[in-house]
Amino acid sequence: MSTLILNIIKEQSKELRGTQRQITRDRAALEKQEKQMEAEIKKMAKSGNREACKILAKQLVQLRKQKNRTYAVSSKVTSMSTQTKVMNSQMKMAGAMSTTAKTMQAVNKKMDPQKTLKTMQDFQKENMKMGMTEDMINDTLDDIFDESGDEEESQDIVNQVLDEIGIEITGKMVRAPAAGKSVPSAAAASSKQATISDDEIERQLRALGVD
Repeated sequence: MSTLILNIIKEQSKELRGTQRQITRDRAALEKQEKQMEAEIKKMAKSGNREACKILAKQLVQLRKQKNRTYAVSSKVTSMSTQTKVMNSQMKMAGAMSTTAKTMQAVNKKMDPQKTLKTMQDFQKENMKMGMTEDMINDTLDDIFDESGDEEESQDIVNQVLDEIGIEITGKMVRAPAAGKSVPSAAAASSKQATISDDEIERQLRALGVD
């Protein structure tokens, strides 16, 4: 917005405020005269001077009309002041819109739609790759944990069988039981627990794959 226009609006607003104050002072003076004239009319009426009362009454009517005109003028001044404020706001808004439009033009000139589209496509592609990689890592970890769980479960079964036949394992198992070889039941092992021989113990360990 031009500085000259701003100065004009500022000066006009100042003049309107001054005019409004002057109108208020004039109205106060007229009201004071009105009261004095009313008192004078009452005084003339008490003294019986009818002619003086008529003259003062006419003057009072004119004075009251003049006072009422001050209200009309004050209303117009207020309206003009409001219009000036609205015009000032509109000009400021126009200036802001102009600045915004220039900024948008500058951004649009520097922004390449094709390049922006390619960037978005590349981002989507890399995001999909990252998701696939994350899924593969999660699947691998799940397999590892599942295998670990199976090994622990197998170890628990072996320990249970050995415990049933009265053998305590202190070493580490290095391989799983051979396929096709059966493990003695708990009932049979329990019946032989008291008389089991060293050869039988070694045979059971070999059957479980323990060296």
